[in-house]
Amino acid sequence: MSRKFLDTESPAWVSEGLITEDQRRRLLARYPPELVQAVGLLPLLGSILVGLSALSVVAANWQSLPTAVRLGLLLGSLLAAYTAGEYFLRRGNRRVGHGLLSLGLVLFGAGIILTSQLFQLVGYDVSGLLAWVVAGVLLSYLYDSQSLILLPIVIGAAVQTYCTQALGTFSYATVALVALGSGYRWWRRPDALVATILALGLLWQAGLWVAVSHAKITWFFIPAMLVYAAGDWHRDRAAGRALQGPPLVAAYLFALGLALFGETDQYAGLLRPPVLAYLGALAAVLALSAAGKRARAHLGSLPDWLLLLPGFYLPGGLPLAIATLVVLYAHAGSVLARAHRSGEAGQLTLGTVLFVVATMVAYFKLTWAFLDKSLFFLIGGVLLLSLSWYLRRRNAQRLAAGAAAVTAASEAPEPA
Repeated sequence: MSRKFLDTESPAWVSEGLITEDQRRRLLARYPPELVQAVGLLPLLGSILVGLSALSVVAANWQSLPTAVRLGLLLGSLLAAYTAGEYFLRRGNRRVGHGLLSLGLVLFGAGIILTSQLFQLVGYDVSGLLAWVVAGVLLSYLYDSQSLILLPIVIGAAVQTYCTQALGTFSYATVALVALGSGYRWWRRPDALVATILALGLLWQAGLWVAVSHAKITWFFIPAMLVYAAGDWHRDRAAGRALQGPPLVAAYLFALGLALFGETDQYAGLLRPPVLAYLGALAAVLALSAAGKRARAHLGSLPDWLLLLPGFYLPGGLPLAIATLVVLYAHAGSVLARAHRSGEAGQLTLGTVLFVVATMVAYFKLTWAFLDKSLFFLIGGVLLLSLSWYLRRRNAQRLAAGAAAVTAASEAPEPA
């Protein structure tokens, strides 16, 4: 919690009777000013600079150092980071302690790589780097630290990139460790930022799997929508939607690409997997997602799946582009309808942006070829301004109606 937020809001809490003055003082004492925290970080920053200076000296002379000295430096730096991290944690300085433990995890991976180079090990086995991922996942369970939860996800993506680019193979153990290890850690203690990074990391590995297996790129959406379906089953709606954000963005960009470039049939060899296998897998994931939405009473978000309609099986041409535009309009309309029901300002803004984007794409696709360019820009500008005015008016009416309902409810007499 921010000290500035407490300084600003806590007097109002006291006046409204939410807390007492004594409780306000205790809260302020619990969260010291950021200036004090910043000053407390100065020794750590100074130590990091000194350490970087030492590392630069060692790196410059690394090849000339004896093997025993190199191993001693690797082990010594690793133990020093972990020991210092535990020391600061025991003194109650969690931020510095977790930062040093994260540094220790990074040094552990660097030690694996440098040891492999030191003894000229052949780089055909990923087991050493896999141990790095295992260590990161274990640390995320041992310590309640956001940075230590995020690091294994990033490390897993880096290891998978090395496997696919340098070794030409896909490490299923790596993706399983991230999905099951870090995923279960997030499931037990949900966090929106961790959910977003976890989804991005898994989508990155899904993209690498498609690339290394030379599969049709639409197979990417099977694991991507599995991540989306996992968000449907989580009890924390905010964390679940954060997990679903990256897959939805990927699906929307894909549909947008079909709307923009669907008039050609050059994509057929890249996008069309075997019909029965792909549609069967997609239907299975859709059923899993729908079951989660029903169990958590969120069936209103089922129209998100409109973006995954397999229109790329249709022949290329203007009809496909128009059909995809209809899908984009339907999806934007579903977001707006859901936002109007819930009264969420953020969802209203998102639905408005999606609707405007679909309108712009439709206008460019359907009028650029036969309108005079000056008339094209004039009509387009008037159309967007009119659309913006209408949607703003609708949003204002919706929010005003919600505020009036809340006021009427608060002013209604209590039953005797």
